[in-house]
Amino acid sequence: MSLTYLTTDELSSIIKYDSRTIRERLKDSVLLEGVHYIRPFGGRKILYIWEQIEHDMSSMVKQPFAIPMANGGVCHG
Repeated sequence: MSLTYLTTDELSSIIKYDSRTIRERLKDSVLLEGVHYIRPFGGRKILYIWEQIEHDMSSMVKQPFAIPMANGGVCHG
């Protein structure tokens, strides 16, 4: 399976969020390491996995009152 890896700036242009917002508010709260992004070779560089982000964004549309949980699940508040 081929995945699409994006930098913060590339992801920003696709989802229309400022790259600073992605780094400071979404990363590690909504976008989780190992699920939505990786740090290749244990470095500081972050690459976001587009297919996983797209899947989670579209699944949230179907469940408007779901609260995302740290383990990747959702709470149906």
